Amino acid sequence: MKILLAGESYLTTENHTKGFDFATLGRYEPVGEPFVATLQNLGFDVTHLPNHIAQLSFPDTVDALTAYDVVILSDIGSNTLLLHPEMMFKCVIKGNRLQAIQEYVLQGGGLLMIGGYFSFCGFEGKARYGMTPLAEVLPVKIMNYDDRIDSPEGVSPVIVDKSHPIVKGIEEPWPRYLGYNYLEERPGTQVIAKIKNSVGLAAGEYGKGRSVAFATDCLPHWALPEVLEWKYYSLFWKNIIEWLTENR
Repeated sequence: MKILLAGESYLTTENHTKGFDFATLGRYEPVGEPFVATLQNLGFDVTHLPNHIAQLSFPDTVDALTAYDVVILSDIGSNTLLLHPEMMFKCVIKGNRLQAIQEYVLQGGGLLMIGGYFSFCGFEGKARYGMTPLAEVLPVKIMNYDDRIDSPEGVSPVIVDKSHPIVKGIEEPWPRYLGYNYLEERPGTQVIAKIKNSVGLAAGEYGKGRSVAFATDCLPHWALPEVLEWKYYSLFWKNIIEWLTENR
């Protein structure tokens, strides 16, 4: 099973001031490594494109995407996929990668979007997937405003459809998270879990393919350490991948 994961990385620039002097320091944060390792330990062949690599190298054709059984987008804004540097700065026509993902799903591919500051609508509305072709193949209604619900007290998803294969073998309570993207139910889809009054986990079928939306994180910072230590952490992602690829 081949998986293409895009996102889950960032670059940090810091100013360190020590009296009269200061230094500007930069570093790369490969925050996605524990999630990639989890998928690999489940036996999946994972290609991870961190945000700065995805901007250049994410496939822009359906043919290229069909090399993968599942595409996962996690904390990567739509601008990163839409605005290829050659198009932005050299006026070169490029393929629309979000249209390619949409068609990939309709032709039988699996799509998973995981929550974060640059998922769904995201921080200051900058992820803005509700205004893109992916809105047509995601099983939730995406807001047109900043949809983050930061929850310092900790919140947990609650399963509302225990019959769905994605939560097979998973017992509650779910671990706590420090926030989520607020999402609303989309007609014709299956709401599997909720986080307070938001859709927490939903699944849908589009054309020959399937998609899943998970409203909160797979890693810190929204996911507390207890999420990665959860006894069902691996099983949860395994169930999602298997459901997405059931018809392939």
